[in-house]
Amino acid sequence: MRAPRPVLADASPKFGVMHVKARLTSHFTVLGNQLTQHRELSLLAIGLSAHIQSLPPGARIGIKFLAQRFPDSEARIAAALRELEVHGFLRRVRERLTDGRVVTRTYSYNEPYAGTDAPPHPTPRPTPSPRPRPVVPPAPAPIPVQAPAPTPVPPAPPAPPAAPAAQPAPPAQPAPPVTKAPAAPQPSLPPQLSRSPLPAPTAPLPPPPPLPQPCTPLPSLLHAATELLAGLHHHTARITLTAQDVDRLAPAVAAWFERGATPADLRRALTDDLPDPLRHPAKLLRYRLTALLPPPPPAPGPRVVPLQNCDGCDRAFRSPTPGNCRDCTAAESPLLPE
Repeated sequence: MRAPRPVLADASPKFGVMHVKARLTSHFTVLGNQLTQHRELSLLAIGLSAHIQSLPPGARIGIKFLAQRFPDSEARIAAALRELEVHGFLRRVRERLTDGRVVTRTYSYNEPYAGTDAPPHPTPRPTPSPRPRPVVPPAPAPIPVQAPAPTPVPPAPPAPPAAPAAQPAPPAQPAPPVTKAPAAPQPSLPPQLSRSPLPAPTAPLPPPPPLPQPCTPLPSLLHAATELLAGLHHHTARITLTAQDVDRLAPAVAAWFERGATPADLRRALTDDLPDPLRHPAKLLRYRLTALLPPPPPAPGPRVVPLQNCDGCDRAFRSPTPGNCRDCTAAESPLLPE
């Protein structure tokens, strides 16, 4: 047997990739360098074309199916399929079947448009030229209107002679005609400013309603209100108040306590169903403390003295404590006045 041929020193590269190949007899796909070394295709498009060519005929390669198969999004897969169509490695045709259904057939090529008469590169669509914008002629300048010439003032008639000896007065000279200067032409405004009406003034927003105040600001109520507001962030991390907000809202919370609300009721009213995102927690608490204020407790009615049965005569009489009626008490104590 011949001795193995020695490997030359310069036969293997000193840097770069080293191929380790095994002979494959099944489960392989033949790919051309026109695809794998394409200069204009993206890496996603090359890999997607290699995956499509490795599938058997009739396999599903829709965008949604490929997005479920690979971690790439539907937008990236659709862009890669369009790249393959532009460079001739993929073609999608809509065909009508005999039963009337319209299906999309996808043709995958191992080289651009292999075995077809289609051009190697599709003719790009002409880019539509932008429509010329209509030229708006400038507004004509207003023609100055000449003022009409004033009519001359007629001369006054001569005055009659006062006496025959007096000389007649000379006739009055006519007044010189008064000429008016022509009005100065007003400057013309651009069409955009002359046609667009001025924006209507908006009405100012009404002031917010005042915060509820307790009828009797007890120090104990204000202290409990301050502790409740300062500890709201322990129950809801999105509500964080400053010291100024706590001092401003504490009297309103004391008004709730004065009307019989418990701390649990207050926390529930202030922290349930918060908007997302919560940008101004102090304004939200101010609104809820004002809008959800419970009604005041009912005023106590007049005190009613209960009825009692007399131990002596068994008559009914009103007294806070049981015992004898007034007559039986007077009969037992003769010293009391009747």
